[in-house]
Amino acid sequence: MPEIITERASLLCDKGVTPSLLKVTSNCFYQADNKLIATEEDKQTEINIGSFGICTVTKIKCIPVIAKWENTAKDTCINNHKVLTEKSTCHCGTGGKISVTNKGHCEKHDVE
Repeated sequence: MPEIITERASLLCDKGVTPSLLKVTSNCFYQADNKLIATEEDKQTEINIGSFGICTVTKIKCIPVIAKWENTAKDTCINNHKVLTEKSTCHCGTGGKISVTNKGHCEKHDVE
């Protein structure tokens, strides 16, 4: 079963050159390992998801264009928003695919 991800989870875009850390703003209460749990609403550029360095598509500074997270938890929600897992991904409007490379915490928290 996939595990939840939290604030400070490491993200990587397959068209970027550096990782980015996730910032959670969709939830200010629910935590794992003293870090806020991420939901599908954590998708705003430069607020939740920062630059991945230089975009290999545009050849300039990456500015993620996120529509929505996919592969979220099926039945686990916070504030009516599905929780993100280590299997969650999102597509950038520029052509990249963003995935989780580190869940951001050390505890084990499985979800379906």
